[in-house]
Amino acid sequence: MTDSKQGPLVGLKVVEFAGLGPAPHAAMLLADQGADVVSVQRPGVGVAGLTGRPQGVKRGRTIVEADLKDPDDIATILDLIDRADVIVEGFRPGVMERLGLGPDVVLERNPRIVFARMTGWGQDGPFAQRAGHDMNYISLTGLLHAIGRTGSGRCRR
Repeated sequence: MTDSKQGPLVGLKVVEFAGLGPAPHAAMLLADQGADVVSVQRPGVGVAGLTGRPQGVKRGRTIVEADLKDPDDIATILDLIDRADVIVEGFRPGVMERLGLGPDVVLERNPRIVFARMTGWGQDGPFAQRAGHDMNYISLTGLLHAIGRTGSGRCRR
């Protein structure tokens, strides 16, 4: 067994801003394919992540602790971003901009970077400030109405 990474994404440098949901899952998949993923997380959180429990989804990453409200830590993260190919973040709309890490700032420094945002409803629009989950999405399509146990009165079978 070797410690060197393997896969089609070897050489790709990814900066993930730690969170919950689809962003860590996407970063895990990139790491599984050989990408060098650095996860930026709050100081003192440790390997267990934000839940406090070990998470398989956090595998394959280098952890960098940073207080994203500290200008010195922001400068360190911007230096890291300068050498990255991809950013993965799942914050609510406007958070990265308030931290000084929004696309305008990042693309000015590193015009070739891919800024991947994983928000439920996008950055603007009527639902942008709401949390987005699978049940919300399928309910708006009407599909949720058809889901339920046979005989429960909630199923249209």
